[in-house]
Amino acid sequence: MAATAYSVALLGGARLPAATGNAAPRSSAFLPRRNLHPLRLQDAPRPSLLRVKAASDDTSASGDEIIEDLKGKWEAIEDKPTFLLYSGGAVVALWLTTVVVGAINSVPLLPKLLELVGLGYTGWFVYRYLLFKESRKELATDIESLKKKIAGTE
Repeated sequence: MAATAYSVALLGGARLPAATGNAAPRSSAFLPRRNLHPLRLQDAPRPSLLRVKAASDDTSASGDEIIEDLKGKWEAIEDKPTFLLYSGGAVVALWLTTVVVGAINSVPLLPKLLELVGLGYTGWFVYRYLLFKESRKELATDIESLKKKIAGTE
């Protein structure tokens, strides 16, 4: 049985006829032999002989510098309890979001439906804002006005 499965895998799904008794099988019953060569090192693409050297500027900061920088930023915070409250709230919100997404993902048909909604919205967005030159200009002005609102310059 194992030899049969091996021969089936080796021959690409074709089975050889079973030999009955001591009689030799006819030569026409065999499939043509495939030329299977393992990947040789000579056939592999050669890497380029071009050598690249790294820049000598070392911009990485040591652990002590990072800790000192973080200590300085922590000392610069005036309202530490509010900062901790907001940071904790952000962590809880992130955890809650992952729980909700996991629950939605476990419903059998809902992920595919949401994927379809996402594809539809992407198609609408491309048609509405990216396909024509006038709409691209409109999108650029909308983004700039949003940047100004966020930065507080407007």
